[in-house]
Amino acid sequence: MGVCLKRIGTVGTSARPDLPLAVVVGAGGIGRVVARRLGQQYRLLLADRDQAHLDRVAEALRADGYDLTTVRCDVTVPEDTIALADAVARNGPMRALAHVVGLSPSMGSFADIMRVDLVGAALVERALLPLVTEGTAAVFVSSIAAHQRQFAADVVKLIDAPLHPDMIDNAAAALGEPATPVMAYMLSKYGLNRLCRARATEWGLRGARIVSLSPGLIASPMGAMEYQKNPIKWSILKATPLRREGTMHEVASALAFLLSDDASFINGTDILVDGGVTGAFAASEI
Repeated sequence: MGVCLKRIGTVGTSARPDLPLAVVVGAGGIGRVVARRLGQQYRLLLADRDQAHLDRVAEALRADGYDLTTVRCDVTVPEDTIALADAVARNGPMRALAHVVGLSPSMGSFADIMRVDLVGAALVERALLPLVTEGTAAVFVSSIAAHQRQFAADVVKLIDAPLHPDMIDNAAAALGEPATPVMAYMLSKYGLNRLCRARATEWGLRGARIVSLSPGLIASPMGAMEYQKNPIKWSILKATPLRREGTMHEVASALAFLLSDDASFINGTDILVDGGVTGAFAASEI
């Protein structure tokens, strides 16, 4: 019996052109774990602003058999997000988007954190929206910090327009209290969750979904650093009903579910992956 050579793929590679494309923005601790989880079912396009780091992560993933393309992208630079969209268009269609980029309170100033955690997410969403098709799903990783307080209406109005050129300065002025990195982290994640809710209609009209995912205390390199610089995390850990941190794999599992067809009616909402701590804090206030 003859062999149909047209069906034989390229020997010596892990190329899987038959798989759908998942875009993972952010190659840090959780981003790497998410990429490994999604890479079992998708071709990967991995983006990060640090080219050297991105190259190291990509080399390890390819050595482990993942079909992976990379693109350097600083999410705070509009031109970079346009280049990301171009790369997605070349490798698509895009079935899944996992946005796993963020600065924690000890990693930057008020402006730095607002720019990366909120403006950057909005730039990525804007750039990739034209590539969204029937069945595309997106998860933007947020934080339980988004649930820790409410903000005045005038502040909320400002962050609901994250791409306004003066949003960060105006929001800092409108707070009526010091514009600290901790405040930026809470405000930017609050704004990110609102962004996903606000964009759900536009995505839904395309047959697609967008949600946010708010992890609690997660055993990650960034999380470990925060224990040293933000002691309040110890009290949050003590209040967590499961009495432990979550793992990066647990976040990746929840994210993979939200991107899957099993979550096909979940849109425009936030999913807490926090061991119950947000609910425990809310119950203590009743």
